[in-house]
Amino acid sequence: MMNLKHDLRNVDFKHINNYSLQINQWCLKPIGAWPITSTSSTLEKIAAIVLIIFCSLTIAIVTVPCILYIILENQTIIAKIGAFGPLFHRIMGSISYWTLLKRSHDIHNCIQHMEIDWQLIQRIGDRETMLQYVKFGRFLAGISAAITQGGQLLFGTARAIKTTTIMVGNETFKTRPMTCPTYSKILDTRFSPINEIMLTIQFVSAFVVSSAIVSVCSLAGVFAMHACGQLNVLYAWLNELVIDYEEKGNQSVEQKLAAIVEHHLRALSFIARVESIMHKVCLVILMGCTLNMCLLGYYSIMNWGAFDAAKILSYITLYTSMGFNIFIFCYIGEILTEQCKNVGNVVYMINWYQLPHRTALCLILIIMQSSNVIKITAGKLVHLSIATFGDVIKTSMAYLNILRTMT
Repeated sequence: MMNLKHDLRNVDFKHINNYSLQINQWCLKPIGAWPITSTSSTLEKIAAIVLIIFCSLTIAIVTVPCILYIILENQTIIAKIGAFGPLFHRIMGSISYWTLLKRSHDIHNCIQHMEIDWQLIQRIGDRETMLQYVKFGRFLAGISAAITQGGQLLFGTARAIKTTTIMVGNETFKTRPMTCPTYSKILDTRFSPINEIMLTIQFVSAFVVSSAIVSVCSLAGVFAMHACGQLNVLYAWLNELVIDYEEKGNQSVEQKLAAIVEHHLRALSFIARVESIMHKVCLVILMGCTLNMCLLGYYSIMNWGAFDAAKILSYITLYTSMGFNIFIFCYIGEILTEQCKNVGNVVYMINWYQLPHRTALCLILIIMQSSNVIKITAGKLVHLSIATFGDVIKTSMAYLNILRTMT
């Protein structure tokens, strides 16, 4: 991949597109959520269906008994609060998973859109600009995958690593506690081998839901960085308008202006498509992570007295991963809004007064279009921005204070 910068003229567009989406493929293919196209082989289609059924069953086997445990099990409120965090995480992940499956066709269209953009951009300098944003989008996807999967693995391991002693009649047994407790009248997980089987299923389900959440965050990051690359190419074209007029005349400028308008509309349509795919699942992740961050703070406080280092470290790691995922959404929402607005500023700051009057008047249309900003939102309700990230942190802390007061 390092040689791409030196040979961007003859680059394989599918190869560079696969490079930008490689981490997404690693997360989506094991759970059967990578888009299936007409060119996919029969074996790939069958494998995807089998993986979807398997992943859905593992989530259901863990989630349904945990819900029954919270509703029906005769346990203390503290014990039930301990089950809320893992349950919310799986509900949030399962919704993300089914959203990815439902919007698979739209995701594939976005991937094709990216590939066509690489074909349309011919100049080496413009491709180098796009490549910089590809690398940054890949970095966001990689760091999100590492933190989220690592945090979930550490959390599950810390909960299951220590055995607890139980008394049944006159006999004493050792068992490993479940991350998601189950309703004992349906499935008693205290005894071997059910205990080990359910622990394995819970680890698998945690991997599935974490992969789904990572995929949503990383896809949003990669798509947003691609859009930013397209808008930065647009800035370069706008800055060259006056130079082209002085060197090549008015006809060349009019052709370039037409290309600029077409490219601008194409970039905006891509952003609008990303918003339509992401806005519902963004709301789910925003609400789910807010509640989970509140609960993780509560778990940390409750375990601080005993100072169980493994558990506290796992809580902090998972808290960081959820905060980072929310930050990715808020960051891309902020940067896309600023980049779209910046188109109008760039148009105004060029020496437009040196252009022919009719050509300069056409720039007003670009300024007007840039004022109608397409915002990345959570459920069409909350505009994702850095200010929203601060509000989420404050809200989770407020919920934490309420929870501490109640318990």
